[in-house]
Amino acid sequence: MHKYLVYGTYGWLTFGGTMHLIIDVISGYLRGKRPPGPETTLFYGMHTAYGLGQMFVGLLGLIVARNAMQVFGQWPALAFGIVAATAWLIFGFIFIEFWEPKVIAGLFLLAIACAVVG
Repeated sequence: MHKYLVYGTYGWLTFGGTMHLIIDVISGYLRGKRPPGPETTLFYGMHTAYGLGQMFVGLLGLIVARNAMQVFGQWPALAFGIVAATAWLIFGFIFIEFWEPKVIAGLFLLAIACAVVG
């Protein structure tokens, strides 16, 4: 069961980060949703970093799970996931007006908690 929780957790994070990048950054840019300017540059930069961070941590988690599942039974890997999810939630509540990135990070935190217990 632990194996499925870990794969589901990091798969969700990879999917969520990819969707955040596609929906908030790429589609917004292609549709010209925001007028050019410094605020727009900061918006796209922040959301790109947020989405890529989730995507790459998720991919790293999937690679580690595939090659060394026993790592996710140790506290450093679990603590890393909990700290990352907490940081994404804090960052999301302070700087991001959309609710979807907060849901992605919140569900990742919930899934990490289930993986710790399971």
